[in-house]
Amino acid sequence: MSDKKRLEELHVLLTEHSYYYHVLDDPQISDGEYDRLFQELLEIEMHHPQWVTSDSPSQRVGAAVLDKFEQVPHRLPMLSLENGFDEEDLRSFEARLLRFLLTDVPPAGYMTEPKLDGLAVELVYEDGLFVQGSTRGDGHIGEDISTQLRTIPSIPLRLRQGSSSRLEVRGEVFMGRRGLEKLNQRRAEKGESLFANPRNAAAGSLRQLDSKITASRPLRFFVYGVADPADTSCKTQQELLEFLASLGFPVNDAVRFCPNIDSVIERFAELSSLRHTLSYEIDGMVVKVNDFSLQKRLGAKARAPRWAIACKFPAIQESTQILSVEFQVGRTGAVTPVANLEPVDVGGVMVSRATLHNGDEILRKDLHIGDTVLIQRAGDVIPEIVKVVPGKRKPDAIPIALPENCPACSHPLSKPEGEAVTRCFNLHCPAQRVRALIHFCSRAGLDIDGLGKKSVEQLFDAQLIRDLPDIFTLQKEDLEQLDGWGGKSAENALSGIRAVRNPTLARFLTALGIRYIGEVTAELLERTFANLERLCAVSREELLEVEGLGEQAADSILAYFSDPSVQQMLKKFHDAGVRPVVAELQKKSQPLAGEVFLFTGALKKLSRTEAKKLVKDHGGQIASGITRKLTSLVVGEKPGSKLAKAREQGKRILTEDEFIAMLP
Repeated sequence: MSDKKRLEELHVLLTEHSYYYHVLDDPQISDGEYDRLFQELLEIEMHHPQWVTSDSPSQRVGAAVLDKFEQVPHRLPMLSLENGFDEEDLRSFEARLLRFLLTDVPPAGYMTEPKLDGLAVELVYEDGLFVQGSTRGDGHIGEDISTQLRTIPSIPLRLRQGSSSRLEVRGEVFMGRRGLEKLNQRRAEKGESLFANPRNAAAGSLRQLDSKITASRPLRFFVYGVADPADTSCKTQQELLEFLASLGFPVNDAVRFCPNIDSVIERFAELSSLRHTLSYEIDGMVVKVNDFSLQKRLGAKARAPRWAIACKFPAIQESTQILSVEFQVGRTGAVTPVANLEPVDVGGVMVSRATLHNGDEILRKDLHIGDTVLIQRAGDVIPEIVKVVPGKRKPDAIPIALPENCPACSHPLSKPEGEAVTRCFNLHCPAQRVRALIHFCSRAGLDIDGLGKKSVEQLFDAQLIRDLPDIFTLQKEDLEQLDGWGGKSAENALSGIRAVRNPTLARFLTALGIRYIGEVTAELLERTFANLERLCAVSREELLEVEGLGEQAADSILAYFSDPSVQQMLKKFHDAGVRPVVAELQKKSQPLAGEVFLFTGALKKLSRTEAKKLVKDHGGQIASGITRKLTSLVVGEKPGSKLAKAREQGKRILTEDEFIAMLP
């Protein structure tokens, strides 16, 4: 047999045996026999390197070390899921679905899937061949970790049967309990720090620039969906998972179809009782409407699909002691008390600090320094104090004294009426400035490579940056003189800064840290006002006309952009070459672009929420009343006074059917 033919035969043999071992957990040959076949493959490829293909089993061992991860846009956003915690939340979830669909007939079944404690990824296949993989990132843009993902044995490099020319598969990379134990044992023997939990281990392994390190880690993968079910012929989530399994993807065997919400609730209780017997960690159960046609009708809100919910298991609780309390100042001036605790293991994570939220919370829970308290990780993540353990207060326990002056700048603190949070309103407070800088550079802001929290604090302490625009005037010689910096790290940071000189307007607004303006509101402002100059000159009336923007956010925007110090800061940004741009619209039909709709009366075929979603999905906007911008009033049964007012102003009047006819 020729070397070429034997190589092709080894490809098939090794891929098939890897599938049986890593996906089906049913090995057909011994490890020793597999190793001999693999070594034979390596020897042929060594003598004929021109025959090495991207789907060869040899490509799982890792490749050259990367300088950094490239960014990858997701064709369709990788959204988060809304959270629930109990039976009531699951029933409320179904009730919301029925209201949206304008029906009292429940969906014909749900799929339930364990919610793994891992890292969500997207895998792109073209003509059945793995070509790219990325992290979820911010949902719109992730990091290219293709080389790292190739090293995971349960991820197919070539699909087992033909598929569409392009398939974007989504799933979770994770590390099992036993895998983590073995990894930590090896690290302990080498004197290296240990991973606190499987999620940290999985995330840290995938973000190794040296993929050979990733290849040495016991990572696993479960598939849970695709970016767009329309790319397949599947009609339901259950059918999709069966299809993905036929392509060679591992599907979690704890996935269940539930015909109604009662059986969903039963499955949640069952899975909660089984969670500690599984070979991997889960922190809840994901529930999805099974029917894809219903999923499409339900659509998504800004952050999450309406057709799914992640129901979290009750948090694991432990008791420990409050040793002391310190007060931290955030970027908005909020003063947050943080308890230093006697370290305790909570669900596999050592916890030594927990937020106390605010002064009212301290008083409500009657917390003292020296108290024995019950703590939990909220959502299995954020440590919080639940309550004082009754009967364990010591005679020398000290009430927690709330500060009257800012712990960072000594400026008097005040508590605005109607708010629970005490704030420092000194605009020159150093703690607020440094935290604003950290936020601006962080993933929640512009995500500047090379400028993490510690680097920003170091630059601030060295007085190289005092305000946000200063970041864009940094010079290489400024950075090289700092402890721990060299030519390469300085150039990496400057390269990261250059890469964000033209952020999207939404991302820029989010990075500025304007109060009440988060990612969703920022995207809403970008879509409505298109550029920063327009937004700076907007009126309160115009802001309140924006569907989804409340008075609190509108007042915050007006106050922010009318502040002389902000105007001066924006000029510095402009002088430094920072030019926010408007993100490109998704390449889909926009027949309602430029149109502004208002709905009145009862619609028969669509719920009000569904009608508004259709407008936004096709490029239109929603008005909050009969305003000068309104172009069309869509009228249902019993329309009320809006109809007469719209006619007086000469607005176009549409029936529900006429509105639907405008859509593609």
